[in-house]
Amino acid sequence: MDKDLDQLATDQHWMRKALELAQVSAKEGEVPVGALIVRDGELLGEGRNGPIGACDPSAHAEIQALRSACLNERNYRIPQSTLYVTIEPCTMCVGAIIHARVDRVVFGAREPKAGAVVSQNNLLSHASMNTQVSYAEGILEEECREMMTAFFSERRARKKQLKQAAAQQHGKPED
Repeated sequence: MDKDLDQLATDQHWMRKALELAQVSAKEGEVPVGALIVRDGELLGEGRNGPIGACDPSAHAEIQALRSACLNERNYRIPQSTLYVTIEPCTMCVGAIIHARVDRVVFGAREPKAGAVVSQNNLLSHASMNTQVSYAEGILEEECREMMTAFFSERRARKKQLKQAAAQQHGKPED
């Protein structure tokens, strides 16, 4: 049981750091996702969502963290590593995780529409995968979910305000 508690404490520690990266993404107007690659307690790479600012659809937090770790390791594979990410990875990111030979993925909250670990495609469990990647979910789940919920709630409110302001400017009645 002590081993499980130690693992949980370790997972929570790194997830808090991923949440800090996600907060930076949110402040930059990006969907708030943060990711880290860790091996033997050492941070190998980190990333945060940046597709909008980078004009790059592949600039997800997981991809950024993988790129950083691989550059630091001077290898396109990072075996015996763990990827911590605030939200369940999508199909593109799961593919990159598998190709990088990450051993374990830990995520905070599920992504019901595009999650490819458990929510939709279950790709890490798919028989065609040539590499086995274990995963854990629900680490600081409430904090991770709340960050996403708050971000999209604020985004919707801003859009509504802009729409109302535009309608008033053009003399149209509000919806």
